[in-house]
Amino acid sequence: MLDLYILETCPYSVKVMEYFDKHGIKYNKKDITDPENLNMLMKIGGQRQVPFLDDKENNISMYESDDIIDYVRNKG
Repeated sequence: MLDLYILETCPYSVKVMEYFDKHGIKYNKKDITDPENLNMLMKIGGQRQVPFLDDKENNISMYESDDIIDYVRNKG
């Protein structure tokens, strides 16, 4: 399952979540207002930036909303 680190108030996070929801892509939403999620984001990605996708199954992690959308679109 995909983990998506977000802030509800971030327009780029909203863009990715709307794409995922519209296309039926299942994901775990990890809001970084929760300190545990923020700590995990910093551990995995090293930056306090959202959105951030972590696909553990394929060992892929990335920032940038357009890159995330392109990745899931091409992943099939």
